[in-house]
Amino acid sequence: MKAQKKLDRTDVILHGSLWRAMLMIAVPVMINSFLQTLYNLTDTYWLGRIGTEPLAAINLVSPLQNMIVTFGSGFTVAGAVLISQFIGAGKKERARKMTNQILFASMIFCTVCVAVLEAFTPVLVTWLGADGAVLSNAVTYMRVVAVDMPFLFMVNLYQAVRQAQGDTVSPMLLNLLGISLNMALDPLLMVGLRMGSAGAALATVVSKAVPALAALWLLNRKREAMRLDLRLMKPEKALLTEVVRIGLPTALGSSAFQLGFLLMSTTALSYGVDAMAAYGIANKANTLNSLPANGIGAAVATIVGQNMGAGQVRRAQKGYWIGTASIVAWLMGTGVFFSRPAVANAVVGVFTNDANVIAMGSQFFALMAMWTWNNGVNDTTSGLFRGSGHTEVTMICDASRIWVFRFATLFICRHWLHMGVESVWYSVVWSNGLSALLLVILYFTGIWKKNRVRIA
Repeated sequence: MKAQKKLDRTDVILHGSLWRAMLMIAVPVMINSFLQTLYNLTDTYWLGRIGTEPLAAINLVSPLQNMIVTFGSGFTVAGAVLISQFIGAGKKERARKMTNQILFASMIFCTVCVAVLEAFTPVLVTWLGADGAVLSNAVTYMRVVAVDMPFLFMVNLYQAVRQAQGDTVSPMLLNLLGISLNMALDPLLMVGLRMGSAGAALATVVSKAVPALAALWLLNRKREAMRLDLRLMKPEKALLTEVVRIGLPTALGSSAFQLGFLLMSTTALSYGVDAMAAYGIANKANTLNSLPANGIGAAVATIVGQNMGAGQVRRAQKGYWIGTASIVAWLMGTGVFFSRPAVANAVVGVFTNDANVIAMGSQFFALMAMWTWNNGVNDTTSGLFRGSGHTEVTMICDASRIWVFRFATLFICRHWLHMGVESVWYSVVWSNGLSALLLVILYFTGIWKKNRVRIA
């Protein structure tokens, strides 16, 4: 019965209603993204109740953690693209081999990262400008949370494999298990056992380990089309070369973006601990507002991937336009709502009682919310390029978004216009808009129509 459902899902993506395909993939991804965001928001909520220093510490080092994770995730993203195209082309055995090759590469990457973080975390956090209580909290958090990387990548692999097949419900249910554990463990460890930032990290590790073990079991089932097989994990040069060719640009672009985000965090910290806390809270709150964009972007990537693999370029293009138009309209509406001062204050106030942090955070959140529709354009157009294998385009745009547009506008606002901490706020908004414009211009060149994935 399940095999039939998988066939039906692929058939909808390739031949059925694109609106149905979009919702079938996007809605569970939105819920899944919401659940993943709750990992961070739950930590933020309880740390905000403990004190500003632990909150600022995690906000400071989160981009460093994200930079490493997104680099490795670039290859699982590539795997999702390759697997979806192989499925669209009817080459399921090749897709299964790709699943196993990606698992092998991911575990090697995780092992190296854990070793490096355990050894060099104090040096890295000091380099970021932390000292005193912020430094000690950040080092403790990073050293504990580094242990969860193998678990995180196992869950990411499962999500990539299932999403490539058009199934986004199973990963959503897996993450629901994880967030339920995290929400229970956070107050117990941080407040009940007074473990502070170490408790936040330990709760995250445990709540990722359980879903990871479940994902490993699910991928080992004999009825699983993309099941794991030790014989297929033996390094195969042709497949790993394809993963690197498609995945490396995504890995470099995403990690470059996160490195820039890390430097933006240090800029916010230069205006004080309150500014750092406000910056982190507003960004995480806006992540919730952007969840529909993430979902539609993922749906576009899957729809484009399978249809490009099947040689249906016009259908892939139609899926992109349906996704873009719907998400822009939605985010314009929610932007008007969340940008109201009373609403922005209420949202930021959930995570802190500090009046100064609320004032700065709500100002930043309201500004971002009004222009979040640019994120919709970014996510769907990036999904189009990823799905067609043009990950070099997303790499260039991700890097330009922060290293060119964001830092240029930050410099102008900070040094020429003397806008103070607001220079950070406006540089984020302007860089997102300029990045969206660049992606749209590249879309109209038509380069995405040439599929870069080698199907044979």
